[in-house]
Amino acid sequence: MIYRRRIQVEFNHCDPAGIVFYPRYFEMTNSVVENFFAEVVGYPFRRMHLDEGTGVPTVRIEAEFSAPSRLGDLLDFTLEIHRIGGASAAFDLRADCDGEKRLAAMLTVVWVSDGGKATPWPDGIRETMMKFKEQCDAT
Repeated sequence: MIYRRRIQVEFNHCDPAGIVFYPRYFEMTNSVVENFFAEVVGYPFRRMHLDEGTGVPTVRIEAEFSAPSRLGDLLDFTLEIHRIGGASAAFDLRADCDGEKRLAAMLTVVWVSDGGKATPWPDGIRETMMKFKEQCDAT
């Protein structure tokens, strides 16, 4: 199983040349991660941040931009879990448009609580992510 999310390139994503300004891709990747946690893990950011004072900030990101994306393009993002550590997880993200790779990224997030301190994943979250990873690995 691979997590998928489609994002349409909007005017606010673009620079004056009408192509996606690269920092906007990072906003899109964050949206994919946020929705992954809500839809797959069952742990929405609202619960993390507002109810519990926890979160999953990005601590590392590597990106390769393969081709420009333009206003109106539909980007098909995919997310797979590359690795799950004690308090971190690395995700492989990719964005394609009509089968053409536009972005490939490796993103690492860390589970934080207690005012931003890295702490081990809660058991339920870790178990859900491990099951998802196993399903991805099996396909």
